[in-house]
Amino acid sequence: MSKQYRITLLPGDGIGPEIMAVTVAVLKQVGSQLNVGFEFQEALIGGAAIDATGNPLPDETLEICRNSDAVLLAAIGGYKWDNLPRHQRPETGLLGLRAGLGLFANLRPAQILPQLIDASSLKREVVEDVDMMVVRELTGGIYFGQPKGIFETETGEKRGVNTMVYSESEIDRIGRVAFETAQKRGGKLCSVDKANVLDVSQLWRDRMIQLSSEYPDVELSHLYVDNAAMQLIRAPKQFDTIVTGNLFGDILSDAAAMLTGSIGMLPSASLGSTGPGVYEPVHGSAPDIAGQDKANPMAQVLSAAMMLRYGLNEPEAAYRLEQAVLKVLDAGYRTGDIMSDGMKQVGCQEMGQALMQALG
Repeated sequence: MSKQYRITLLPGDGIGPEIMAVTVAVLKQVGSQLNVGFEFQEALIGGAAIDATGNPLPDETLEICRNSDAVLLAAIGGYKWDNLPRHQRPETGLLGLRAGLGLFANLRPAQILPQLIDASSLKREVVEDVDMMVVRELTGGIYFGQPKGIFETETGEKRGVNTMVYSESEIDRIGRVAFETAQKRGGKLCSVDKANVLDVSQLWRDRMIQLSSEYPDVELSHLYVDNAAMQLIRAPKQFDTIVTGNLFGDILSDAAAMLTGSIGMLPSASLGSTGPGVYEPVHGSAPDIAGQDKANPMAQVLSAAMMLRYGLNEPEAAYRLEQAVLKVLDAGYRTGDIMSDGMKQVGCQEMGQALMQALG
């Protein structure tokens, strides 16, 4: 092979191992076609890591990830671990992975595919041609701010505390990623905050305005988060690139995902200043269908395409995976989450086989 990449696989929980198996197969096939080699190494995270080690993010996993060219993550969590102490839950492992790799920028595309336009719960005329990117700050804000916790007051009453905090450097860092992303897209950036009531959001808005002078080719606008949520549903085609903080981005990116009809179709990329990025589908572990060959592997495959394009600079390989997904949809193959009248319903493995055939 002319090029060789070390890829860490984190199958995680629920449907994770099933969709990861499909993705590894298509990566091997496209790699053989383009003389690109992949060295896969698997590690534990989430519930699987808790069961094996008692830790949702073992030190060994983080070290393996740091020494790879890219990390491909499937899904974590499930009912089995919901009642554990917070520091032992699968989600804590995911937050630790992001912090440990310095992954401060989360890119989540939401693009309506013509083949699936009728799968959206919104009218065709509302969602047709929707194509946006949500850039979410990932390692700051209320999820990481201190102090946080549940404390007992002097009267014996319990009080929950979380702190929303951003520094100028954190805002500038994610802002530059967002402006540069908008430059490569439609040249429009909407910054979402709550500056009318939150001081931290006022600082966010001030820094975005300051940064905009460095990007005269990008049109900057602002929305309060409540209005942004409404506009996403009312008129989503107005958006090209959205940038926002950790909490608001968590909510808005899921809302944007559902415009497309199924969260099972959407990938994401989490990037840092240096080192490997993490590429993962935006859906969860779906424990209710795990092991039943019902999972949709498309978002995992498209996450691999983002890995190839953004992490490994292999755009031709990324394009081939994306085209294979479109060919399979054109041929009428559907998993249960995107099934519609007249289509052929298949399981995870058969969808994988169809993708392999589409790759040729």
